[in-house]
Amino acid sequence: MNNVILHSLFTDFDIDLFKAGKHYRLYEKLGAHLLEKDGVKGCYFAVWAPTAKSVSVIGDFNYWLEGDHPLQVRWDESGIWEGFIPGIEQGTKYKYKIHSHNQDIKTEKADPFAFYCEQPPQTASIVWEAKHEWKDNKWMAARKDTNALDKPFSVYEVHLGSWRRKIEESGRALNYVELANELVNYLKEMHFTHVEFMPIMEYPYDPSWGYQLTGYFAPTSRFGKPEDLMLLIERLHQEGIGVILDWVPSHFPDDAHGLGFFDGSHLYEHPDKRRGYHPDWKSLIFNYGRNEVRSFLISNAIFWLDKYHIDGLRVDAVASMLYLDYSRKDGEWEPNIYGGRENLEAISFLKEMNEAVYGNFEGIQTIAEESTSYPMVSKPVYLGGLGFGMKWMMGWMHDTLEYFKKESVHRRYHQNDITFSMTYAFTENFMLPLSHDEVVHGKQSLYGRMQGDEWQRFANLRLLYGYMFTHPGANLLFMGGEFGQSSEWNFQNSLDWHLLQYDGHKGLQNLVADLNKLYKKQPALHEKQFSAEGFQWINYGDSDNSVLSYIRKGHDAENDLIIVCNFTPVVRENYRIGVPRNGKLKQIFNSDFKKYHGSGVSNAKEVKIEAVPYNGREFSAAIILPPLAVTVFNIL
Repeated sequence: MNNVILHSLFTDFDIDLFKAGKHYRLYEKLGAHLLEKDGVKGCYFAVWAPTAKSVSVIGDFNYWLEGDHPLQVRWDESGIWEGFIPGIEQGTKYKYKIHSHNQDIKTEKADPFAFYCEQPPQTASIVWEAKHEWKDNKWMAARKDTNALDKPFSVYEVHLGSWRRKIEESGRALNYVELANELVNYLKEMHFTHVEFMPIMEYPYDPSWGYQLTGYFAPTSRFGKPEDLMLLIERLHQEGIGVILDWVPSHFPDDAHGLGFFDGSHLYEHPDKRRGYHPDWKSLIFNYGRNEVRSFLISNAIFWLDKYHIDGLRVDAVASMLYLDYSRKDGEWEPNIYGGRENLEAISFLKEMNEAVYGNFEGIQTIAEESTSYPMVSKPVYLGGLGFGMKWMMGWMHDTLEYFKKESVHRRYHQNDITFSMTYAFTENFMLPLSHDEVVHGKQSLYGRMQGDEWQRFANLRLLYGYMFTHPGANLLFMGGEFGQSSEWNFQNSLDWHLLQYDGHKGLQNLVADLNKLYKKQPALHEKQFSAEGFQWINYGDSDNSVLSYIRKGHDAENDLIIVCNFTPVVRENYRIGVPRNGKLKQIFNSDFKKYHGSGVSNAKEVKIEAVPYNGREFSAAIILPPLAVTVFNIL
């Protein structure tokens, strides 16, 4: 009995593009699509399963029985099975039952292109057509300017399941609609320019934090419907906040309903285990050399920018994609055709993905989480780069946290740790991350890593943030860091918001809000944040006092800022620094202010600049350095 009507959304041109790996909007064709055929309402299904001998749609509507609703394979050797099933409505649960030519293997799979899924641990796909009338035209029209590389990028990284929970309701996570109120208001109060969501595509296993995806086109149903996520993004945009999604094209889990061994063959994953299996994460690696897989992944990147108005993609684990020997011992990997360790197919894929997303959407950014010294990650493809907009500055993060772990009396011997980042700061467009990875697995919270008694720990953390926000580059801070979460992050619990009743935590939160305002307001901190023209040392060699001083510059010299960091708890009176011109210094920021729980040591409102040569400059000024603090001055 065949209850399926022959129908297709594919043109010959679609198929040609798909086979060539150049179809970038497969979500418009593959998957489940509600439509009307010859006056009959129903759903068109299409799935790629070239090794199958038969494919059936199973679901509640046929008691999950194979064979009642068989799809037809296309005649063009594309490996696509398709058909129209009358009577299928929004909300219908379904899967594909695939009978393979390969040893008669049978698999039961969720739809790789499903727009909505059952809430884990349930695994069915759900027929869904999201209906949302976007009201973020103002943001989208201005995005090319507001999201540009010479504009502020202060990113708040969020795990939606543990940001804030309803303690009075058994500690449940907030849903998308509640977040559209509470999270948006908080980001606005804290003056962050962007929010980055750890993966919100459907994932089966909570402890993976979302980095093991099974539903690449479906926002996780843990927090509501697709339309609810659209509402959250719209509200963020209405408040002028950009949205960055974590995106994981590097690996996927081998769950029975997922992409692995999809049609009884290695369809999405590379068939050679040396290239198709990830030993660290015990997951599968995409076959980047397979055209149809490239189309799947690039279509996925474009889908979120298109349908969800996303402003940027932070691409996870890029280093693991670039190198064939990543986390592998000798004998566990095979060199490329030139004898090297680079994964040429993955490199080619990343370049194509970046060209595709930048070519299709104005004002978006892609950001690489890439931990090696691979060259030109954030340079355009036409110059030989990978084409990302930015790259995480993992070296800065590592060196800086190591430095801040040291007692202040020993820091004089490690000045190079805190200055070294400036030797390579402009080789890429760097984003400085203090991410979720730095506050888990026994590393302690950022507050827990700081040295000294309680006051010094808070002062060190304020100094760290002040140094970070005045260092060239964009910034990213993981949730909880802004108020000094004292315990490690636990994805099962809410952040410790009760800490804000204490002065040290509240003061730190005030400081981060003011740093965000400073970064947004002062052109010198963002206009040339990726250019060597935007930075100049005053003195990086005063290791005896553990002091750094430098100038940040924008397009107009009138906006130059002088920044001085004192990495010891010693107050330094009459500390002389060279300055670029005559006039007066006006203190505009001091991390030791009492409103931040500091000691209140401060400079006069204006400090006279004198014609006294110092630090290789004709003019200089004698200032006060507060303890464990960063001070920022304008030149009047």
